[in-house]
Amino acid sequence: MVSRRALLIGALGFLPTRAVVVGRQSVAPDEWRQFRGNPQLTGVAPSAPPSTLKLFWTYDTGDIIESSAAIAGGAVYVGAGNGDVVALDLASGALRWRYKTGDLIGESSPAIAGGLVYIGDLAGTVHAVAAADGKRAWTFKASGEIKSSPVVVNNLVLIGSYDTHLYGLDAKTGAVRWKFETQGPVHATPAVLGDVAFIAGCDATFRAVRIADGKQAYEITIGAYTGASPVVANGRAYFGTFENEVMALDIAGRKILWRFSDPVRQFPFYSSGALSAGRLVIGGRDKLVRAFDPASGKQAWEFATRARVDSSPVIAGNRVFVGSSDNRLYILNLQTGEKQWEFDTGGAVTASAAIAAGRVVIASQNGTIYCFG
Repeated sequence: MVSRRALLIGALGFLPTRAVVVGRQSVAPDEWRQFRGNPQLTGVAPSAPPSTLKLFWTYDTGDIIESSAAIAGGAVYVGAGNGDVVALDLASGALRWRYKTGDLIGESSPAIAGGLVYIGDLAGTVHAVAAADGKRAWTFKASGEIKSSPVVVNNLVLIGSYDTHLYGLDAKTGAVRWKFETQGPVHATPAVLGDVAFIAGCDATFRAVRIADGKQAYEITIGAYTGASPVVANGRAYFGTFENEVMALDIAGRKILWRFSDPVRQFPFYSSGALSAGRLVIGGRDKLVRAFDPASGKQAWEFATRARVDSSPVIAGNRVFVGSSDNRLYILNLQTGEKQWEFDTGGAVTASAAIAAGRVVIASQNGTIYCFG
């Protein structure tokens, strides 16, 4: 069966590393500046895209993409597997600039703040480049690979490394203000609530780290390795684990509130959750997207894809946007899980959507960035 992408390429004459413009639309002023959209990592878009989507443009980077996009200042920023960070015009998909990190980029996704774009690579280097022209501002070298995405707060870049540290780097210079050592690789992205950063890590411990000085405020033993980044909101944290569980923590009470484990389908949860309107939505390696009541942990619905779901869902209005390794981007009803739309990208979709300014941007492991609106 010919994919929708193949039909598009055949009709338009797809050219590698060039943007294919399918349509145009006025752009609203909201943005998606980092992985999961905000420092709390809630995965909630500031506005909803049109009810009916059409493909506006595509851009082929020439290599696998696991990094999720950021949208700011009328531009889309994405890290490609070959180490290129590209800035594309949001309206047209035209290349604004390309920055070469010199190494490979994995899941680390760009964050935009103060006129700079921040991202980590698999050699352990954090790069800060000018959002306007892609010129290097500074780099910082950790001692292990970086898959964590940067979060910028209080003029600090917070980012984890496989060298077991969470770093607080000066956002303007890259100087180390502090580093906090854990007992395992810091794979996930830190979530920030108030003056505290939270990491759920490879050492089976949920840690609260003070942003001001990098000292640990407290920890909660969770008894499970996790690669997912936590959602923090309303005094609670939510995340999945490699012990096949989704769990909720009471941050103030420093205790586990609930755990969910499917009695039959014992698969890890690598996807990070999205939280809005009484729903916690998360993907699993059992091919399912699930929604929970965040208060009780009771499952509200599930939707079956054709392959594992490592993509982290994004909520916009009453819709859930989520990718699957079955090559598809899905739109589901937030309250019921009913499928409303799907699009075949031709490659596994492990990156997450960025939604802002009436556009939905997502990358596929076939190396192509897609923009819908």
